[in-house]
Amino acid sequence: MKTFASFIREKRIAAGLTLREFCRLTGFDASNWSKIERNLMPPPQSKKILESIAAVLALECTSQDYKELMDLAALSSVPEDLIEPEILEQLPVFFRTVRGEKPTEEELKTLVTKIRSAWAREK
Repeated sequence: MKTFASFIREKRIAAGLTLREFCRLTGFDASNWSKIERNLMPPPQSKKILESIAAVLALECTSQDYKELMDLAALSSVPEDLIEPEILEQLPVFFRTVRGEKPTEEELKTLVTKIRSAWAREK
């Protein structure tokens, strides 16, 4: 599964930004940001900060990349050992729903099926 760290590093490099240049534009400390990109520190959770990162990377707020940035940042705050991988993969659908974006009917059905099967195994 893709992580915030791998996603952000890939987008930064694709934008032609060095780590130091990215940090200069976003105001992050290069040492701390390096730890985020190496998955040693969690990503920022502030929507304002994530929006500034998206702006530096030229990710339009309606783009799939923008949504993935937000989803991966949110997913990083969920301990993986608390959620089964199949459910963890469906959480972006949940996050989009919470943000007021309408997921497809198929995405919702898949999410509900995964949650129901997890509940059934717990009982």
